[in-house]
Amino acid sequence: MSHDHASPSPLLTQTMVLLMAVATGLIVASNYYAQPLLHAIGTEYGLGSAGAAVVVTVAQGSYAVGLMLLVPLGDRVERRALITVMTLIAAAGQALVAYGPGMASVLAGTAITGATSVVAQVLVPFAATLAAPQERGRVVGTIMSGLLLGVLLGRTVAGLLADLGDWRTVYRVAAVLLVFVAGGLWRVLPRHAGTATMAYPALVRSVGTLFVQEPLFRARSIIGALSFAQFSVLWTSLTFLLANPPYAYSNGTIGLFGLAGAIGAAAARVFGRMADSGHANRSTRLGLWLLVLSWPLLGLGAGSILALLAGILVLDLAAQALQVTNQACIYRLRPEARSRLTAGYMTAYFIGGALGSLASAAAYAHGGWLAVCGLGLALSVAGLLYGSLAPHARAPELAGPPKAA
Repeated sequence: MSHDHASPSPLLTQTMVLLMAVATGLIVASNYYAQPLLHAIGTEYGLGSAGAAVVVTVAQGSYAVGLMLLVPLGDRVERRALITVMTLIAAAGQALVAYGPGMASVLAGTAITGATSVVAQVLVPFAATLAAPQERGRVVGTIMSGLLLGVLLGRTVAGLLADLGDWRTVYRVAAVLLVFVAGGLWRVLPRHAGTATMAYPALVRSVGTLFVQEPLFRARSIIGALSFAQFSVLWTSLTFLLANPPYAYSNGTIGLFGLAGAIGAAAARVFGRMADSGHANRSTRLGLWLLVLSWPLLGLGAGSILALLAGILVLDLAAQALQVTNQACIYRLRPEARSRLTAGYMTAYFIGGALGSLASAAAYAHGGWLAVCGLGLALSVAGLLYGSLAPHARAPELAGPPKAA
């Protein structure tokens, strides 16, 4: 077919983009199955809501570790082999959660899967490298749609399978699916040697150097962290709101709320196209304002299911808009360092998520749903002020690649 050093555009077929989007969704979903099941896991092991929420924190914390230590390898080693091996290890982590004897194995399996499911963040810059320049935003948007669908539908599937079997059922199914995904990626992806020649410790250290040298990268990472913190504030405590009166929904019904957020994933390609055509700053402002507007709706959701659904939809749409826009901006900075840019950006992103989960569980324990919404609103206002006032947060107003001379 094509050789390693062939021009990038013919290397990326629609089949590859579709498989990479599906693989990204399935792999990232692994970190979110626990969220609608926290009530069931907590009940089985005699933990309160804050105790069960540690599963979410371990998932996001281990993901941040994997981002820093594993994703930079995408700039240095052969990517197809790296992607396949990491996917198989993630499958082994899911199997440990499914078949392990107690809470320790749940946490260990969650940590293994969390660290290796960062393979999704090797796939995204790999796709950006293989894509033709004028298609890069759209391709990244498509794969990020897969990622957000995985994040949101993972909850839906977990809730439905828990109602059919028990809370472990989804982990059994996921382990098998990830083995099939690894096989598909090995067959379809081209071999692609890394370009960085530095030693591994220097490679990891260079992520920090990029933060120092690239102010736009730094600013976009902060915006990403604040936006994903809000995403986690919502989804960590939503389970507790819905499992208790006045709603008192089952695991399956709680999982279905992921469908409301999944509608937001469809916007990823639109915002990718906006970034491709030079409107990254407009798309950023829109996303930040939508986050602020989502929290009053979610606050009303304590007593109104329609307000709750509207708030979920708006928040997830905004978070996805910012994610795709931020990545389109940073991938223009250093083409030879896209895996490391992804590692740094997504580390900030998931540290924001892990802190958001912890703060959300604490806010719910102390002040219920309205305290959670107050926390989210404060974060959204901080994000809006930073994104509007920080001089480095503005992307250069580029024309889209097709118009570039």
